[in-house]
Amino acid sequence: MSNLSKYIVIAVLLGGVAILFSKVVGGGGTGDALTVKVPALSATAVEGEKLFNENCAACHGKNAAGTTQGPSFIDPIYRPNHHGDEAFGRAARDGVRAHHWRFGNMPPRPEVSEQQIAKIVRYIRELQQANGIN
Repeated sequence: MSNLSKYIVIAVLLGGVAILFSKVVGGGGTGDALTVKVPALSATAVEGEKLFNENCAACHGKNAAGTTQGPSFIDPIYRPNHHGDEAFGRAARDGVRAHHWRFGNMPPRPEVSEQQIAKIVRYIRELQQANGIN
């Protein structure tokens, strides 16, 4: 293998490592809003949609599609087996330090009750399911 070939292989490998590292450490989450498929919602999710729009959409976007202020919840990182329903509750109650994205920390939302959080989570989960995130 020539020296030039070795440098090309090294450059490609380093590029791949850099891309992987940026995804793991939080290089994603540009805030680009997604097009979200909205299913027919259950009654609980309809209530959750209203609450989401009142309390969450300013940062997380219409239909949880994301904004420049907060990530979309229609992302595999928020699938139920990685961020369970309780994780959403803790984030709303206690706030959360930024750990996947570069949007900054989420402040606590003490004005949102446990019952309201449950409805918001139902709405998010139904959107996720309709968009292939299970």
